[in-house]
Amino acid sequence: MVIIGVALLIFGPKKITKIGATLGKPLRGFKDEIHFFGDEYFNDKN
Repeated sequence: MVIIGVALLIFGPKKITKIGATLGKPLRGFKDEIHFFGDEYFNDKN
């Protein structure tokens, strides 16, 4: 909580939203790829 508060003070709420979106998109893509390949792996084993 303290880190979030300090980040808000330093960057401001608009910049934090932009940073979150910039970091979130690649992480979501990575997560989706892991699920895709995991599903294919388990489907091939059966």
